[in-house]
Amino acid sequence: MFRATWKSLLARKVRLVLSGLAVVLGVMFVSGAFVLTDTLGRSFDSVFSDVYASTDVGVTARPKVAVSEFEGEQVQAPFPASAVQTVREVPGVASAYGMVAGDGARVIGSNGKVLTSFGPPQLGGSWIGDHEDMIELRAGRGPTSDDEIAVNATVAEAAKIKLGDRVGVLTLEPKRDFTLVGIWGYSGGRDSLGGAQEVAFTEPVAQQLMLGETGVFNNITVRADDGVDPAALRDAIAAKLGDGYVVKTGGQLSEEASSGLKEGLSFFNNVLLGFAAVALFVGVFLILNTFSIIVAQRTRELALMRAVGASRRQMIGSMLVEAVVIGLLASVFGLGAGIGVGALLAYVFGQVAGDLGLAGVGVPMAAVISAIVVGLLVTVVAAILPAVRASRIPPMAALQDVATPDRPLTRISVTGGIVGAVGAVLLALGLTENVGDNTLVAILGGVLVSFIGVALLTPLLSRPVVSLLGALFSWSVPGKLGRLNSGRNPRRTAITAAALMVGIALVTGVTVILDSAKSSLSERANDAIKAELMISGVQSGPRPPSFDKAVLDQAADVPGVRAVAGLYTDQAVVEGERTFVGATNSLPALRDVFQMKATAGSVDTLGANQLVVDEDTAADRGLSVGSTLTVQPSRGEPTTYTVTGIYGKVDLFGGFVLPAAAAADFTVPQPTMAALQLAPGTAVDQVLPQVEALLADSPEVSVADRQAYIDEQTGQLDVILTMIQVLLALAILIAVLGIINTLALSVLERTRELGLLRAIGLGRAQTMRMITVEAVVISVFGALLGVAVGTGLGAATVEALKEEGITTLVLPWSQMGLFVGLAALIGVVAAVLPAIRAARLNVLGAIAHD
Repeated sequence: MFRATWKSLLARKVRLVLSGLAVVLGVMFVSGAFVLTDTLGRSFDSVFSDVYASTDVGVTARPKVAVSEFEGEQVQAPFPASAVQTVREVPGVASAYGMVAGDGARVIGSNGKVLTSFGPPQLGGSWIGDHEDMIELRAGRGPTSDDEIAVNATVAEAAKIKLGDRVGVLTLEPKRDFTLVGIWGYSGGRDSLGGAQEVAFTEPVAQQLMLGETGVFNNITVRADDGVDPAALRDAIAAKLGDGYVVKTGGQLSEEASSGLKEGLSFFNNVLLGFAAVALFVGVFLILNTFSIIVAQRTRELALMRAVGASRRQMIGSMLVEAVVIGLLASVFGLGAGIGVGALLAYVFGQVAGDLGLAGVGVPMAAVISAIVVGLLVTVVAAILPAVRASRIPPMAALQDVATPDRPLTRISVTGGIVGAVGAVLLALGLTENVGDNTLVAILGGVLVSFIGVALLTPLLSRPVVSLLGALFSWSVPGKLGRLNSGRNPRRTAITAAALMVGIALVTGVTVILDSAKSSLSERANDAIKAELMISGVQSGPRPPSFDKAVLDQAADVPGVRAVAGLYTDQAVVEGERTFVGATNSLPALRDVFQMKATAGSVDTLGANQLVVDEDTAADRGLSVGSTLTVQPSRGEPTTYTVTGIYGKVDLFGGFVLPAAAAADFTVPQPTMAALQLAPGTAVDQVLPQVEALLADSPEVSVADRQAYIDEQTGQLDVILTMIQVLLALAILIAVLGIINTLALSVLERTRELGLLRAIGLGRAQTMRMITVEAVVISVFGALLGVAVGTGLGAATVEALKEEGITTLVLPWSQMGLFVGLAALIGVVAAVLPAIRAARLNVLGAIAHD
C-alpha cells in the first residue's frame, strides 16, 4: 500500500506542488515572523549591552509620571548636582559622573527640514567623550563653548552637515543655532548605537535645553572598584540616596531597555502571524479542492484497490500519507523561505531604524517547530474529508467508467446556514462587547466561522450566479462551453471561488471600515472645528511636533486674524490617576473653536491655578465647580487647581484644560497645535502666507486651511489601509494558485472530452478562450462573493462602532469595482498555462485517453 501511495505521489508531482505552494507561503509568514523577532531581539540585546558596558550602576530620579515605552515619552526627572558627590562618597565607588541625556533634540538638516526617526531616539545631552572609551572622535572636538555642538556620524550623514556649519536644533526651547565642532562614532566603526541620533552640548546648555534648568542632571554613571559586586554597590547607593531615586545595575538597565523594545516587536510578530493565519486558511481551500479533484479522477483506481483487498482504513491512510509528505516538504521549503523573509525584513528594519548593528540571522526552535506543526496540520486537516470520501468508493466502481457523482447540496447548504448563523452571533457579541474580556476572540472567531459558513453555502449559489455571469460570454461557442464547464461541478467551483472570496472579503471589509472612519472623522472635524486655519504637524514618534509659543502672539497680530487658540498636550497624574491634559493660551478662543458650552461654572476665563473639565470626566471623578485637584505634570512639582467650569461633551476634544503657564512643566512645553479664526470677510489666502512666514523657525509644523488639515489627519488611515491590502495580497495570490490548480486538474480530467471537441472542429484559440472563460467566471464569482461578504462584515462593524464616533457608512464603490475588475484579470492570468496545455493536446491521443 505504501509503494502504491508513493507511486501515486510521483505521478502527480505538479498538481501537488501547486497545493504545497499555499502551505509554503503560509509557513513562510509564520517562520519569518519568529526569525525576524529573534534576530532583532538579539540585536537589541547587543546594542544595549554596549550602551551599558562601562556602567556598573546607573542612577536616575524617580519619574514624576510613569509612562511605558509605547504609551509616550518617559521624562526622567532632574536631580541636583550634589547627588553626584553623594554617590562618589559611597564605599566601593571608583568613579561617578553626572550627565544629561534626554529624547527630543531634533536637528535641522542642510535642506531646512527636521531629521525624523522611526524608532531610535533623538538624544540631546552633555558631552561625555572624556568619560567613555567607546566614543571615538571622527573629526573635530567636543563642544567647549555654549554655541557649539558635536553630533554622532549618523546625524552628520543624515543632515548632510560638516564641521563649521551653523546647525539649527529644536529642544525644549525653540530653534537655536550652533556651530558644529565635532563628529563622533563608536568603537567597532559604528556611526551610532542602535541608530540613535545624538547631539552633544556643553553641560550648562544641555541642562537648560534638555532639562529646563541649570545645575541639575538626570543620570549618574557609576563604576565600581575592582572586586566590588555591582548588585551590592547598587543597594548601598540606593540606601544612601533614598526613595526619590531609581538605582539599577548596568545589567538590569540593559535588560530592561531591550525588553521594552521586544514588547513592541511581539505586537509586530502577532500581526505577521495573523496574516499567516489568513494565508493558511485560504490554503486549506486549495488543498481540499486538489485532493477532492484527485479523488474524483482516481475513482476507478481507488475502487480497484478496494477490489483487490485494500481496507477503508488503508485508503484513508494512503491519502493522509500523501498529505503528510506534502506538508513536510512544504514546511521545509516554507521554513527556508521564512528564514530569507525574516532576514530581509530585519535588514529593512535596520536600514529604517539607522545603524542598528544587526546580529547574525538565527533560526529559533520556535520557527522550526511552528513551521512543521503548521504545515502538517493544515495539509492533514484539509485532506481528511477527501480521504474519507475515497474510502467510501465501492469496489464495483472499478467496473464502471464514471467519476464520483456530484452529491445533493441540501446537507451542505443547511450546515452552511447553521454555521453562518453561529458566526454572525459570535460577531455580534464581540462587536457589542457583551463577552467581557473575550471581545477580540469573539470577533475573530465570528469572522472565521462566518467565512466557513459562507464557504459551505457557496455551492448553492454557484450554479445560478455562474450561469448568469457566463451569459456575458455566451455570444460565442467557446463562451457557451466555458459557461457550462464552470457550472458543471458546483462544489469544485465553490471551493475555488471561496479561496478568492476570503482575501477580497477581508480587503473589502477593512476598506469599508476605514473609509467610514475617515468620512466620519472628516464630518465631525468639519462640524466641530470652527477655525479657518490650523497649525499642526504629523507625529512620527513619541514626541508630537511643536512650534515656538511666540508664534501664537505674533499670529494674533496678523491683520485679519480675530483669535488664536493654542493647545499644549501631555500626560499628567491627576489625583493619583494618569490621564491626558491640555493647556491653552486663550480659553475663550479655544471655547469658540471647539464650541465648548458651560454646563456649570464658566468657560470664559482661566486664571492661575484654575482648570475646566468636560462633563463626562467630571462625572467619572465626582467633580463639581469649586473642587480642588492636585496635578503632577511630567516635570516640576505638583500643583493644586480649582475647577471653575464644566463644559458639555464636544467632538475631538475633552478632558482637563489648564492655563498656558502649566505647560512649562509638560514633556513638550511648546504648543503642538493652534487654530486661527479670521475676521468676517477675510480671505484665507491673504493670511496664510503671513502665518507661514512666522513658522520659518518651526519646521516640524505647517499652516493649512481647515479642510487640508482634516485631510492630513485622516490621510494616516490611508497608510494603514495600504499596508493591510499589501499583506492580504498574499491570500489573493494563494487563491490564484487555486484557480490555476483547479483548471489544470480539470483539463487533465477532461482530456478525452477536449480531444473530441477538437476533433469536431474546435480550434486551438477557441479552446484557450473556453478555458479562459471558465477562469474568469470563477474569479469574478469569488470576487462578487468577497465584495458582498466584506461589505456585510464592514457594515456590521461600522454599525457597532456608532457610539465610538463612526457614524457614516461609506461603501467604496470604485474600489469594489476595481476588485471585481482585478478578479477578471486574475482569471485571465490564471488561465494561461492550463489553456496552453489544453490547446496543445494531441487530438488522437486525447480521444484514446482512458
